[in-house]
Amino acid sequence: MRQLERLPTFLMLILIFYLTGRVQAQEVREKLGAPAALDVVLKDESGSNISLRQLVDRPTILTLNYFRCVGICTPLLNGLAAAMNKVELRPGQDFQVITVSFDPRDTPEIAHQKQINYLTEMTRQFPPRAWRFLTGEAKATKTLADSVGFEFRAEGDQYVHPGVIMVLTPGGVVSRYVYGTTFLPAELQMAIEDASGGKVRPTIARIVSVCYTYDPVSRSYVFNITRVVGAGTLLFAGAFVIYLLAGRKSRARARQMRS
Repeated sequence: MRQLERLPTFLMLILIFYLTGRVQAQEVREKLGAPAALDVVLKDESGSNISLRQLVDRPTILTLNYFRCVGICTPLLNGLAAAMNKVELRPGQDFQVITVSFDPRDTPEIAHQKQINYLTEMTRQFPPRAWRFLTGEAKATKTLADSVGFEFRAEGDQYVHPGVIMVLTPGGVVSRYVYGTTFLPAELQMAIEDASGGKVRPTIARIVSVCYTYDPVSRSYVFNITRVVGAGTLLFAGAFVIYLLAGRKSRARARQMRS
């Protein structure tokens, strides 16, 4: 009896894990209100040692990427740049961006070129100090990633990782997570302003990680019909099992009543 009552909950948990891809994909274990590892030693664009504590003195958008990424890294940074072009805040004064590569093969030279590329694409004045591109040893970047709950793993020559940006307070505390590869300027501005006041806000939505998957060919998220159909099949199978077990129980009761 108890096993039957627990079955729907069990099936729902399986469905959630299936839809969110938690069995296979890396995710973010949100650490809202927790401090980022500001003391890890990284390399700046010139190859000099630097720590985030030396940089984080205002609301900071932190992105964790790697520069050879053929998946969501480039669309995410492009989407962030497009949103920052429309944010009514002063880059370098009201906020800043720090992009850290978690691939130890990325070098300061590559990071410097990335910085040039993105600053050139900005349609507003964006000083170099407002968007830093940092690299570091595997242990250092892993420590930073763990401190903000960002998971990644190597798969062949590439990495599996989520698409998300973290907004830090001037004290380096995680204030908000924003998921996806496109960002609403108004939402981004609100996140920055909240971080400026030391506020910690819960995540509004994570829909993109549930029903959509990234297509590197079109460089966009596409509806994952396979995952949705699979989820529907799982639900149907679960309902059928419940129906069979419930019918068996009803028949058993009927036989007891007749005897």
